[in-house]
Amino acid sequence: MLYSANMKKRLRKKERRENPDLDSRKEVTQLFANLKRKLPKLEKLLAECNDMWGVEDCVYRFYHQSFKLFMYQELTEDIVKELKALLPGRPLNKMFVTIVESGTGIDYEAKHDENWLGEPRQIVDTFLHARFFLEMAVKYGRDLEFPPNSLPSGWAVLLYLYDLR
Repeated sequence: MLYSANMKKRLRKKERRENPDLDSRKEVTQLFANLKRKLPKLEKLLAECNDMWGVEDCVYRFYHQSFKLFMYQELTEDIVKELKALLPGRPLNKMFVTIVESGTGIDYEAKHDENWLGEPRQIVDTFLHARFFLEMAVKYGRDLEFPPNSLPSGWAVLLYLYDLR
């Protein structure tokens, strides 16, 4: 059923009266609806991140100082793409974007072998940050029945990703 903007506003007020813990802000409800709708795809991506060729191998490749670490940038970019798709048109948190920019788009060069704690470490750091936000999206997409005002820390940090907190 299609509602006018005024009618939607009245419905949100009514929902808040009936459930005072409901965060009925438009962006939050859109994020939550998209999260629920895309949950199967997000779960599949998280499973890929958590299998033996995901986070375990990424950290191993870092300590092994293997150029194969650089392939994890693609998985990180896939995660970021899916996170952006949860709230299209809304920029992600500036700190997160800075982390992503510092740990993606890096081509392996021999000079990296001499400073493995430089750009190669940023690849791991970026992957772990992106994976964390994906994990929170999946966890709260599964666990929550509505977007709450009383915030579990994981849901709160997910809202920070979209600057909604």
